Amino acid sequence: MIEYLEELCSIEGVSGDEDRVRAYIRSQVKPYADQVRTDPLGNLIVFKRGRCAAPGKLMLCAHMDEVGIIVTKVTDEGFLKFDFVGGVDRRVAIGKPVTLGLEHVPGIIGLKAIHMVSREERKKAPKTEALYIDIGARNKKEALEKVRPGTYGAFVTQPELFGDGLFKAKAIDDRVGCAVMMGLLKEKLPMDVTFVFTAQEEVGTRGAFGAAFSVKPEVALVLETTTAADLPDVSGAQRVCALGKGPVISYMDAGTIYDRSLFEHLRELAIRNGIPWQTKEYIAGGNDARAIQRTRDGVRVAAISAAVRYLHAPAGVVSILDVENIRKLTRLFVERMAQEVER
Repeated sequence: MIEYLEELCSIEGVSGDEDRVRAYIRSQVKPYADQVRTDPLGNLIVFKRGRCAAPGKLMLCAHMDEVGIIVTKVTDEGFLKFDFVGGVDRRVAIGKPVTLGLEHVPGIIGLKAIHMVSREERKKAPKTEALYIDIGARNKKEALEKVRPGTYGAFVTQPELFGDGLFKAKAIDDRVGCAVMMGLLKEKLPMDVTFVFTAQEEVGTRGAFGAAFSVKPEVALVLETTTAADLPDVSGAQRVCALGKGPVISYMDAGTIYDRSLFEHLRELAIRNGIPWQTKEYIAGGNDARAIQRTRDGVRVAAISAAVRYLHAPAGVVSILDVENIRKLTRLFVERMAQEVER
C-alpha cells in the first residue's frame, strides 16, 4: 500500500482538476472491479461484487483532490497573481515551489523581501493579494506563452519515508483514504461494495453530494485524514489527536454527528482485534460525510481518519502504521456489514 501512497502523492490533483489522479486510480483498480464509471462532477465510482449480494448497501468514500492554487492574473512584469483552492495557510506558502498546468511549469511563491517590509507588516500574515508566483518570465507576453489565468497549480514535495515509520508528502489529505480503498479493491470482499473516489471535497464536499444521490447507499464509511497537533507548545484538547495512536474514529465534527451504532461497531471492532484507536479531543473540521448524510432521505455515516501533522500545508506527515491499521479496521467493518446482510 505504501507504493500506492507514494505514487498518489506524486500526482497533481487540485480540486476541480483531479483528472490525472482519477486516471491513475482507474488504471490500477479496473482489473479488480465489476463496474467503473465517472460521473459529471468527476467522481470515480467503482463497484465490486462480494460474497453476498447487497447493491446499494455500503459505500466507501475518499476524496482525490488536494489543496492548491489557481492563477487569476498575469502582471506586466511577468509574475502570476493567484488565489488558493481550499484552505491553505498563507504563512507556510511563501517560498514554496509549485508546478503549474499540464506542462508542469515550475514556479515559486514569492513575497516582498523582508528587508522591504515594515515592522507592522512583519507582525501579520501576508494577504493573498500580496503574494505572487515567479516562473522566471521576463514580461507578460513571455509568461502568457506558458501559463494563462485559470491554470491550476500544486505544491511540489518529494514523498519519502523518514524517522520511525513516518511518511512525508503533499496531498496526504486524502490520498491516504484513496490508497486504502485501492488496496481493498484488490481483495475478495464479503459483500458488494461501491467505492467512490470523490472530487472537490476541499472546496465544499461538492463531489460527494452528487455521488451519494447516484449510488444511493444505506451506509457510508468515509476514509479521511484529520489534524494532528501532537506538537511542542500544544497541550490538552488542542492536541486533537496524535500520530501512531491508531485510526481516529469520529463521533462528531463541525459538519457531522456520526451514526452512533456505526461508531460503536468501529470502536468494538478495534478493541476486539487489538487495533489501537483514538477519537478527536477537539470538535472541528469536516469531510464528505456531511454531504453524504444529508442526501435523499438521509444516509447513516461513519468515518475513520488518519492523524496528519501540518494538514493543508505543502507537506504533511502521517504514520504508516496508522494507515495500515485503517486498512485493517475498514476490512473488519465491511465484514461486519456483510454479517448484517446475511442474517
